[in-house]
Amino acid sequence: MTQSNSRISKAVIPAAGLGTRFLPATKATPKEMLPVVDKPAIQYVVEEAVAAGLHDVLMVTGRNKRPLEDHFDRNYELESALTRKGDADRLRMVRESSDLATMHYVRQGDPRGLGHAVLCAAPHIGDEPFAVLLGDDLIDPRDPLLSRMTEVQEREGGSVIALMEVPSAMIHQYGCAAVEPTGEGDVVRVTGLVEKPEPADAPSNLAVIGRYVLDPAVFGILRRTEPGRGNEIQLTDALQLLAEDEKAGGPVHGVVFKGRRYDTGDRSDYLRAIVRLACEREDLGPEFRSWLRRYVTEEM
Repeated sequence: MTQSNSRISKAVIPAAGLGTRFLPATKATPKEMLPVVDKPAIQYVVEEAVAAGLHDVLMVTGRNKRPLEDHFDRNYELESALTRKGDADRLRMVRESSDLATMHYVRQGDPRGLGHAVLCAAPHIGDEPFAVLLGDDLIDPRDPLLSRMTEVQEREGGSVIALMEVPSAMIHQYGCAAVEPTGEGDVVRVTGLVEKPEPADAPSNLAVIGRYVLDPAVFGILRRTEPGRGNEIQLTDALQLLAEDEKAGGPVHGVVFKGRRYDTGDRSDYLRAIVRLACEREDLGPEFRSWLRRYVTEEM
């Protein structure tokens, strides 16, 4: 068994995608900056990393992604205007994003898939385990998935991926894991991975969702990984090799997540995520839920 010698402190957030499913809104605005209630989606992801103790965050960006950097930077003109107005609440919210974490940025000049985006992080990460958080999956802070994953990785070594049960008819939308049980109910040993299989070919109904804690050995494998599905370098293919050969940097474990996940990857799920989060807000929820009940009753 490979044991980790490092406390995980770094997170990587791939954010170079074009967001074509949200056009025309994403023509000039990065999809990661689309608001979920009153915060951009990407801020929820950075907050999750920080809550798990990962204060060093590398964002892998691309062209037209400068607003991401601006959002996590100071805006002295806006802060000065709010100070003059005595608007302490909004001033606190504006400063919150710039004080969250130590942010770094690297460009993925050639968008060649998630595996390639992760590989772009290699010089910053070095030889230590790290987390990868995808911005399409928002995990409710009341369900600390990432903390559980880092706990498993620091104990077992290797890599840990987040898994979630989905209906068999939907498994073709995800990477899918073949697993073996361990002595813990929410932890499994991953023996194989298939990217977006047809339901009849899927080894389970456990889908890979957008949270990973990876051994740095994944970088060497990604450098040798040929383009796969979609002619892209797939992270799933590299993890498959790690699962097959523990000596290469394994083992690979999965944490089966049963908590609250908000999928902002397509328009319908994005809208549902906004409604769910707005309903649960103390400041917005009571009035919004009341309006929603009236709307459903009277208008639908």
